[in-house]
Amino acid sequence: MFRFAVFAFALLCISPAAATEAGWALLRTGGQVVLLRHAYAPGVGDPAGFDIGNCATQRNLSDRGEHQARRIGALFQARAAPIDHVETSRFCRCRDTATIAFRDEEVRENETLDWLPEENGHENRLATLREQIATYSGSRNLILVTHEEIINELLGAKAREGEAVIVSRGGDALGVAGRIRFN
Repeated sequence: MFRFAVFAFALLCISPAAATEAGWALLRTGGQVVLLRHAYAPGVGDPAGFDIGNCATQRNLSDRGEHQARRIGALFQARAAPIDHVETSRFCRCRDTATIAFRDEEVRENETLDWLPEENGHENRLATLREQIATYSGSRNLILVTHEEIINELLGAKAREGEAVIVSRGGDALGVAGRIRFN
């Protein structure tokens, strides 16, 4: 019991920088699934008249968010984290984060990454996403650009804008294997 308490205390004391380095170590080995919260987009929610096909009706990346997305991409490249491909929510702030950060990678839209809880089928989309994550078997990393709410529903964990959460997979549950903070 004492050893567990010491281990738990040590985990609480790990600095964000050390946690980020541990996250990069996981990504260098490949085969990971990464949930990346979109870069900085000021405000909360989306304006009235939201239309998923029209960026003018959505909350979008600011200049700071675009800079953050470029930094994310530069760090993935500098850290030699192999990428299989990138999937993104159809929301403009997610799609822009993905295309700016991973401009040399294949980027696919994936509606299961959208945060649309009021729509019919939300739970089915989450179940499909859980299955996709749990069964990913590529040798490179799968990057999924999404929203804080999706990350929270899948893992019970919050993520800052532009933060990557590496998913632990095994058994019946998904969890947090690591994190990378880009700001």
